[in-house]
Amino acid sequence: MMENGKISALQMAMMIYPGIIATGILFLPATSFDYAGRDLWLSPIWASVIGFLTVLMVTKLNQFYPKETIIQYSTHILGAIPGKVIGAAILLFYLHGTSNVIWQYGEFVISYFLPQTPQIVVLGSMILVCAFAVRGGVEVMGRLAEMIVPIFLLLFLFIVILLLPDAEAKHLFPIMGKGITPSMKGAAFSNIWFGQFFFFSFFLAFVTDRQKGRKWGVISVIAVLLTMVVTNLMTLLVFGNATGNFGAPLMNAVQYISVADFLSHLEALVMAIWIAGAFMKICVFYYVVVLGTAQWLNLSDYRPIVFPLGFLTVLLAIWQISNVSTFISYNRTIDVFLNPIIQTAIPMFLLLVASIQKGIRKKKEEQKG
Repeated sequence: MMENGKISALQMAMMIYPGIIATGILFLPATSFDYAGRDLWLSPIWASVIGFLTVLMVTKLNQFYPKETIIQYSTHILGAIPGKVIGAAILLFYLHGTSNVIWQYGEFVISYFLPQTPQIVVLGSMILVCAFAVRGGVEVMGRLAEMIVPIFLLLFLFIVILLLPDAEAKHLFPIMGKGITPSMKGAAFSNIWFGQFFFFSFFLAFVTDRQKGRKWGVISVIAVLLTMVVTNLMTLLVFGNATGNFGAPLMNAVQYISVADFLSHLEALVMAIWIAGAFMKICVFYYVVVLGTAQWLNLSDYRPIVFPLGFLTVLLAIWQISNVSTFISYNRTIDVFLNPIIQTAIPMFLLLVASIQKGIRKKKEEQKG
């Protein structure tokens, strides 16, 4: 087998949580505000339906094909050529997604902390560290997640508590003053993150306690939902109608923190949280692309393609996205439609076909019997 590593359902959930939320806590509030206004904290609640649906679909597919990833079982369900086409679409989507995540990481670090550092150095150094984790396999990533996620959550809660004195409840009202439509528009954008629970279809094959996969999948959706709601809510309560004016509102909100003139300038804390989360996020995206590509090409081992694909994603990140406005317009015009097709419609279609095939096989067996 190409990947001999094993992880628990809890480790899988811990890998996927930062794999989804790391970029969300920084960039989601401002864009959600553009769509939903002061109802931006409601948008993740509506969007979470896609997260729960995706977890249910991929865990059901895993019951049909317990030892395979979606790249492998799509060929069993649809046949060799259509299955390979679907696999190629998923892999190209995630290759592009990986380059997007690396670019976001670089943009944030350069904008706020290292303005004089060349982009290639920031991106290249991160992908190199991630490449060693990915080469180590799914077990190494699972253990890293167990170390990183508790620290990530503690620091996030610490920041939320320190922001409470600057929060003003008046910014919250009126709730749904313009009806439900604005928050639903924000939900369409938040779906980009919740659709990423599709990652489970790559990791469930390596889970030892597979019967707990769905339970921990649902828990991770709830964890992402709560983190998004709290992030959106805190930035709204601190900034009010100015939320949309900042690229990364949480980062700007933290600059306001000052406790007794002693505890201030906590931007480095956000940086620490975010780099840890971004590291896990890039690892998850990167691993999915590497493992999926190796399976699609029927290779015996994925490790030889780790560094070439890492190099390719850095090049794509630099070539594809010239500035922030290009990135935002891509997310709002293309990604918002492409995401549901790849991450929701494809598993739904595969599950439908697999269920029909199972029903037909059952009927034949009954007739024989």
